[in-house]
Amino acid sequence: MNGADLLCETLLANGIDTCFANPGTSEMHFVAALDRQPRMRCVLGLFEGVVTGAADGYARMADKPAATLLHLGPGLANGLANLHNARRAHSPMVNIVGDHATGHLQYDAPLTSDIDSLARPMSNWVGRADSADSVGQRTSQAIDAARTGAGKIATLVLHADAAWTETAAVVPPKRVAGPLPAPDAAEITKAARALRDGNTTTILVSGRALRAPQIELLDRLAAKTGARLMAQQANGRMQRGAGRVALDRVPYVIDQALETFAGTRQVILIGAKAPVGFFAYPGKPGSMLPEDCEVITLAGPHDDIPAAIEALADDIGPLPAARLSARHSPPMPDGALDPDAIAIALAHLMPANAIVCDEAVTSGRDFFRSTHGAEPHDFLQLTGGAIGDGIPMATGAAVACPDRKVIGLQADGSGMYTLQGLWTQARERLDVVTIVFANRLYKILHGELKNVGAGSAGENARRMLDLDDPALDWVKLANGMGVEAARANTCEAFHDLLRAAMARKGPFLIEAVL
Repeated sequence: MNGADLLCETLLANGIDTCFANPGTSEMHFVAALDRQPRMRCVLGLFEGVVTGAADGYARMADKPAATLLHLGPGLANGLANLHNARRAHSPMVNIVGDHATGHLQYDAPLTSDIDSLARPMSNWVGRADSADSVGQRTSQAIDAARTGAGKIATLVLHADAAWTETAAVVPPKRVAGPLPAPDAAEITKAARALRDGNTTTILVSGRALRAPQIELLDRLAAKTGARLMAQQANGRMQRGAGRVALDRVPYVIDQALETFAGTRQVILIGAKAPVGFFAYPGKPGSMLPEDCEVITLAGPHDDIPAAIEALADDIGPLPAARLSARHSPPMPDGALDPDAIAIALAHLMPANAIVCDEAVTSGRDFFRSTHGAEPHDFLQLTGGAIGDGIPMATGAAVACPDRKVIGLQADGSGMYTLQGLWTQARERLDVVTIVFANRLYKILHGELKNVGAGSAGENARRMLDLDDPALDWVKLANGMGVEAARANTCEAFHDLLRAAMARKGPFLIEAVL
């Protein structure tokens, strides 16, 4: 057995059986080791941002890490944006990044770089395996780091000679994730007192608090105490739809968020952060909370959130039943297609247990309004603001859950960052329906130009913000990646295409012209 074999065996011994990869020469011995492991599923991404984004989507749905395989520093750098999103989503991930053989580093070959410095900003743990004998132990440390708390990003640098050298080292014992930090009794008491004191209170949640059992218990708490229950603006995974609590998020638009929290005296955070503006705007505050609002942190994202919620419920006492959404859909509109019509069509047609991956950006902000009564589904969204996660995230979610329909809500501008993920969907025969919101511009940036006080777009600004000269042809782009596609520009045509797409297996793309 060589070091690469030891790496594979250690991953598999800990239940990591999926590797999203874009390898190069330095990783060829690891590729050969993977080739000897039929238990390991290897999924090729044609760009490293697809690899890291797919590993993010996989982890959110599988509740365990995947491995990624990246080629030296530049390959890692290509994947950093979606590592940023994964870190914000608290997705567990083990990145394997190849490096030159230790003896070759002295020559400063063209691909030599400071991999550790590239990795640290987007990783919670960075380590190196510089000998075959050290590979097993270093891999175990990376797995431990990835499984810490809700999930973290671990990056292991594997030298080529550590991979190819034979070793007598044995596979380390299977690692068991340690217990999550228990609820703080003092914070439980403090939060319970705040819920009883009659002041205007918001319970703001994220992470594990957004799974159905926890949301139901929190809704019962809110009903008993008169508190408002909300999710933070961006969340890794939320369970919603009919039979579940209808939960809204903090608005993205700063004026709406300020209005939402005007008069709020207390905020209880459960796995969430206190709400702040996505950006700074001239003359507007960065915090969305009033200056005199008290913030109580019941549990952080890496704490035992279910236990904290149960402890708070026990302190409050008997609770009413949860207020669950009934199955319903708004009337289907007709005529010209717009984002509301797309959401309503999904409320009518998405199957039970679907997974919705949202990177619709501006066009998807009102998706919740029409889909509280849709069939029960999981909702995944862009968490770190680095666009280009949507198509890869849907790809990874489909790998993790092959028996569930995955629906990607994709803005056209951000979709161009990682459209290579469509090729992976085709190759892996993944059951993903991608809906491209084709407004043919970076609509969010047109709005932000005004929000920061820079005025409306002139000729030069439009040249940087519009995508209509030439217009993107998503049907041809998808076909070129091996994905069947069709275009709709009316509500009726979109409804018919969506119905057909929901009834079939395999990847399909709908270009929704707005």
